[in-house]
Amino acid sequence: MSAAGHALALRGLTKRYGDFTAVDDVSLEVAQGEFLTLLGPSGSGKTTILMAVAGFVAPSAGSILLDGREITPLPPEKRNFGMVFQGYALFPHMTVAENVAFPLRVRGLSRADRDTKVRAALDLVQLGTFADRLPKQLSGGQQQRVALARALVFDPNLLLLDEPLSALDKKLRAELQEELKALHRRVGRTFINVTHDQEEALSLSDRIAILNHGKLIQSGAPGTLYEAPRTRFVADFLGKSNFLEGTVQGADADGFVLAAGPDRLRVRLPAGSAVPAEGSRRLLSLRPEKISLLSDGEAADNTVDGRILAWSYLGAGFALRVATPSLGEIRAVLPAWQAAIAPAEGLPVRLGWSADAAVPVEDDAP
Repeated sequence: MSAAGHALALRGLTKRYGDFTAVDDVSLEVAQGEFLTLLGPSGSGKTTILMAVAGFVAPSAGSILLDGREITPLPPEKRNFGMVFQGYALFPHMTVAENVAFPLRVRGLSRADRDTKVRAALDLVQLGTFADRLPKQLSGGQQQRVALARALVFDPNLLLLDEPLSALDKKLRAELQEELKALHRRVGRTFINVTHDQEEALSLSDRIAILNHGKLIQSGAPGTLYEAPRTRFVADFLGKSNFLEGTVQGADADGFVLAAGPDRLRVRLPAGSAVPAEGSRRLLSLRPEKISLLSDGEAADNTVDGRILAWSYLGAGFALRVATPSLGEIRAVLPAWQAAIAPAEGLPVRLGWSADAAVPVEDDAP
């Protein structure tokens, strides 16, 4: 199996259904050998984009290019893309080997060539000893690996994945995520994945493209999107976040102070960032896990007193909802191991965070 990936480009891709715009002028580059995830809520346009790339949906406007070559008018069978669906789509009356061999039979390969490629594809997904079984004799995870082998066996230009792990339980989904990531490294193919699962997107992807209402909101490496979201939607959709709003006071080269009611919150900006104008309104995103529980006398760049409204045990940590006098409700996640307190409703606490923990984000247009 060749390890050469291919580059894909979307230029102004748009899809309308009557008055409804499912995909709205999306331009996106997918690098050779990259694992890109299209992430967004239901109705965001991610699956429509994937179907347009596959050739099953004709765009209303825009173009799709593979290695710089226009492929928008090509039918699906001329694109040589592998596809893995959420429901596996295996033939129940065929064995594992026959399922994997099916796209090779369609392409007219000889029996000897088919057998060689099927063995290699099943070994790739660690199912070489399952060739003679029927799909009903396999677990959900094994069936999904068969679907992956079938999508890769004919050496596709791209591998397209439409929520391939969503039918699996949480534990099996986590195991398959690791296997899929390792498989991507081994084959060197360009993968485009669609999901609404934020953890899956963060775990699998080289890069994530976040969509909402048919528009591309932000794309970037998982760590960049999580640590530096551009908008409130991105911060709130990719993980959880607190949002603090106030007026800029005392801006300097390193950052600014945000006045939020009687509180003064110090914000340190990355080098080279534009400092907001004095008196302007700003919105901050503060991740719950970046908040600490302070003991008496302990200092932090920003501190706020409050009382625990509610709490839950997450295994590795405690999730707290804390009512504060001027910042409203703040959510914090604290390690459970050797925790400084035993959480209880009504318990007074003091929260703190560093000046670079909160990042400015744009409020989303209505």
